[in-house]
Amino acid sequence: MNSNMIPRITLVPLAALTLLSGCGYHTVGAATHLPPDAHTVAVPVFATRTEAYHTEVALTDAVIREFAARSKMRVSPGEGIRPDVVLHGTILNEVVAPLTYNTTTQQSSSFLITLVISVTLNDRDGNVLYENKNYVFRGQYQSTTDLPTFLDESPAAVERISRDFARALVSDVMEGL
Repeated sequence: MNSNMIPRITLVPLAALTLLSGCGYHTVGAATHLPPDAHTVAVPVFATRTEAYHTEVALTDAVIREFAARSKMRVSPGEGIRPDVVLHGTILNEVVAPLTYNTTTQQSSSFLITLVISVTLNDRDGNVLYENKNYVFRGQYQSTTDLPTFLDESPAAVERISRDFARALVSDVMEGL
């Protein structure tokens, strides 16, 4: 083997390691918004500034389920256990707008739900670890135009939006992206 080949063989892996170490690659769960000593998270029922019924419960339940599924922390629906971190959420706006219109029945046949949500994650001392004041999530649903068979699809749409929101929020908090 040529003596000039040895430095090149050694430098290639070293250069690759140097490049990858600064790229932002990290292991899943290597949280940048959660302190390493956080073992419990409380998620009180989201506050709401809307007249919509039950959306705050659907969002809170989805976030609790997502934290429980994706972290090793103990998740609590309230602050009674003196948690390491607390996630507060507020529904700022919920709008249901018609998307399509059926000219035969003269009724809207599909709707778009838009939620605007603010969240803050605080540590035990009240320091803000993560905050997003403008999560916007949308979901569409079809409306039944036949009154005898009417089934309100908006709760199912809110459940779908809640799951999407919870996945995005927990990813943002745990992966720091």
